[in-house]
Amino acid sequence: MKPSKILFASCMFLTLLWVVAGCSRAGSTSDSQRKFTKEDLAKLRWIEGTWRGSGAEQPAFFERYRFEDENTLAVDSFPDEKLDKVDDTTRFVLKDGEFANGGGSDGARWSASVIDDQGITFEPLAKAKNTFRWERESPNTWKAILKWPAGDGKPERERIYKMERIPGK
Repeated sequence: MKPSKILFASCMFLTLLWVVAGCSRAGSTSDSQRKFTKEDLAKLRWIEGTWRGSGAEQPAFFERYRFEDENTLAVDSFPDEKLDKVDDTTRFVLKDGEFANGGGSDGARWSASVIDDQGITFEPLAKAKNTFRWERESPNTWKAILKWPAGDGKPERERIYKMERIPGK
């Protein structure tokens, strides 16, 4: 075999190995991002409490975030600032390394893709298109960042809600 053919074959073999190794690492990175533990959820304890949400062209809304146990975060929604009646409760549950909601009446589901010291990011699983992130700003404020991809004749969109703690609630 000519040296140029050996060199070409060697380069092709190394390129193939590089591609296979890269794909293998990419898959394992994705898997490790979605495999969460109780210790990961403990990073979210800052979100416990009752919050008033506000945003552009959005009337105020009221929610309470509470851990029912070390695997379950419940989010209660209230119709008004009286906080005396729960309209809806969404539960996010850690099961087999996945932290996701069970789907509401519309069947929309999201799963966490990132949990870090500043917050959590969710990706759509079923009947949902948007991602969202809960990002801590201070002990008494955080923001919910919702993003929709371009589609259905609409450009990419983002909506940000400011969440302020309601003391004593």
